[in-house]
Amino acid sequence: MRLHHCAFLSIAALLALSGCANKKGKQYAGIDGDYVSGTPLGERTEGANFLGSNVQRGQYAPVQFGYDSSSVAPDQESKVEAVASALKGSGKTVIVAGFTDERGTEEYNRSLGEKRALAVREVLIAKGMKANNVQTVSFGKEMPVDPASNEAAWAKNRRAEFGLVK
Repeated sequence: MRLHHCAFLSIAALLALSGCANKKGKQYAGIDGDYVSGTPLGERTEGANFLGSNVQRGQYAPVQFGYDSSSVAPDQESKVEAVASALKGSGKTVIVAGFTDERGTEEYNRSLGEKRALAVREVLIAKGMKANNVQTVSFGKEMPVDPASNEAAWAKNRRAEFGLVK
């Protein structure tokens, strides 16, 4: 009986692993390879770097996030809508950068920063921006707005910022 149980578990594990092998790219909730909620990610703009001299930052208010959250809160949607209203139809490219507070591992924070940037991207698209004009990047816990190690600082650092490619 014990041998039969082990054989069943081995077969189940092999089936689960073979199903995962067919998927490409990173897998996050709502993210499948090069698609986010069904919206294809556009090609990267040549030379566009969030930290580069050809990207204007600070023009729009950052979107703040709750602890361990990647959902754009209703009180933050107006910030995203302001960006979409200003840029839709302009053909300009915006880079959304996701950030986290200092807590958590580097891998976890990069993933959460990516989820935040992608969530803001989806709202921008829903508000009328073309998908190929919205790029994303995650910095995780790098580049905190407030380097202090307390709740007030952590709240400021949980954000997504906008960079406009010149």
